[in-house]
Amino acid sequence: MEAVRVFDPKEMGMEQSDALTQLVLEDLQATMESLAKYLFGNVQTRWIPAYFPFTHPSLELEIYFMDQWVEVLGCGVMHPDIMKACGRGDKIAWAAGLGLERYAMKLFNIPDIRLFWSQDPRVLSQFKKGEITEFKPFSKYPSCFKDISFWIQDISKFEENDVFELARDVGGDLIERIDCVDTFTDKKKNRTSKCYRIFYRSLERTLLNEEVSFNLIKCQTN
Repeated sequence: MEAVRVFDPKEMGMEQSDALTQLVLEDLQATMESLAKYLFGNVQTRWIPAYFPFTHPSLELEIYFMDQWVEVLGCGVMHPDIMKACGRGDKIAWAAGLGLERYAMKLFNIPDIRLFWSQDPRVLSQFKKGEITEFKPFSKYPSCFKDISFWIQDISKFEENDVFELARDVGGDLIERIDCVDTFTDKKKNRTSKCYRIFYRSLERTLLNEEVSFNLIKCQTN
């Protein structure tokens, strides 16, 4: 996104001069610092001299965010030749270039700019209007699920969290989620069967069916 503000020296009661350029530059810095603090909170800011072909002087704004200095925008006073070329040679202006996606990546901790164009519900469901939440990464690799079922002799003593804890102790970060998909009660023998579907997914690679099956066997033996 680009931002431009044009000033008329005559309305300001001033001539084109270094003093006017400095006044416009100060207005630019105040505006951009205000924007950065509105978006990121009361952060520290600093200005770094820079070079851009369409502005002089030129600056970059950095903020201290998440324990590091981060460049958030480039800006400057528009070059007089640019103003003349667009028929506004009697005016002076500042201009700034803001990467809104880069801002959002910092605010939401989004690791990949391409996610902004994703239609994946795992991306879209994480965001709500008016809220800033930390993005939770998910795997680009396919999931693999396995079912495990067992009899429970005394359902009153059964704790489902024990199943989840055991599975995660064995499967660790490979386990994405665990769902109970079936419950059956045998009234004659006074026992209950539970079937759980364990979804496996790696953040780094496609899982092999053999290693998922081996993981499930470890769960059963435990």
